[in-house]
Amino acid sequence: MPEDTVPAQTVPVTAQPTPAATIPSPKKANSKLPMFVLLAFLVIVIVAVVGVGAYFVLPLGSKTNVSTTATQGKLCTGMKIVYFAGGNAGEPVPSVITNGVKQAQSDLGPNIEYVYSGWLTDKMALQFKDAIAEKPDAIAMMGHPGSDIMGPLIDEAERKGIIVTLQNVDLQDIRTKYIANGFGYAGADLYKFGLGLSQGLVRKFGLKSGDEGVVLLAAALGPNGVSTGRALMGQGDYDGLKQAGLTVHTELIPDAVNNTPDSPAGDAFIKSILAKYPKVKVIIDDHGELTAAMGPILKRLGVKPGEYIVGGYDLSPKTVTDIQEGYVAMVKDQELYLEGYLPILQVCLAKKYQFSGLYIDTGVGLVDSTNVNQIVNLVKDQIR
Repeated sequence: MPEDTVPAQTVPVTAQPTPAATIPSPKKANSKLPMFVLLAFLVIVIVAVVGVGAYFVLPLGSKTNVSTTATQGKLCTGMKIVYFAGGNAGEPVPSVITNGVKQAQSDLGPNIEYVYSGWLTDKMALQFKDAIAEKPDAIAMMGHPGSDIMGPLIDEAERKGIIVTLQNVDLQDIRTKYIANGFGYAGADLYKFGLGLSQGLVRKFGLKSGDEGVVLLAAALGPNGVSTGRALMGQGDYDGLKQAGLTVHTELIPDAVNNTPDSPAGDAFIKSILAKYPKVKVIIDDHGELTAAMGPILKRLGVKPGEYIVGGYDLSPKTVTDIQEGYVAMVKDQELYLEGYLPILQVCLAKKYQFSGLYIDTGVGLVDSTNVNQIVNLVKDQIR
């Protein structure tokens, strides 16, 4: 919270009369010397003041060896950037992300094209290929399609001199390969992100051996517990519950629900989960948009607040309401606004000053009924 600041006050001061002093009259023979010294002193003072004033008033270009480049216009005026916003325009997660992008655009001055993919990985990959053909200065991409699909496409973009960076889902192997070219990442460390949520739920609600949980996955887990890319978050969800001794089930979120969770398809999917696992105590939605839809879905299904312990991701006005009403117990916040702002700053710095890629982990906060009211206004403004 910002600290209160108190503006400085100017206090009027009343000058006090100076008592008259008796100064003896100098001798006539010495009267010219003090006057000459006084005039010389005044000339020196005037020259010094004019010189110093000129130094600060004259344009910077008149100084020796001072660069003026950084003072002319915004840092990345005229730069063309293609930004991948993930879902669909107007949805909770893309709205917060793009608000961060818009602020960066206002601050830094580039031209930005927004790309929406409905969270569909095949569509993202095709759109990335189209973006390369547009020959932008930079592409800010999400890593959902994975390294196998994105690797050759990013290689092509780099060969053509296009700066690439990532947000939301990291591809560490590719980022390491091109980090010197400005390839960075702004988003959560996905495995730790998922693990932090599941461990937080275990601690708060005393989950233990014998309890049942289900993780609704946005991407299928890898074999033998070794996952990569987007599946790392679900792997963290799973491992955190498993380590506490729970019986853990997993179900892959269908594409129709992935694309539009708050829908009849979403209702049917959650209804099938509750029927399939009648003893389930905790449900983790490995998807920010589905988390935002859980309250409305559960209400339509006749579920009471708190009947299930629901964990999920990201914040939206709907999710805040669901936490306040008891339909969602806890979420992990990626600070999506930063996933919009920081990639634009990243590629601007790489283009302008050849800076290398930056890795910034934005996913550290847990939000539940004890602290959600502190950020209600920020969520309403779609900053958190």
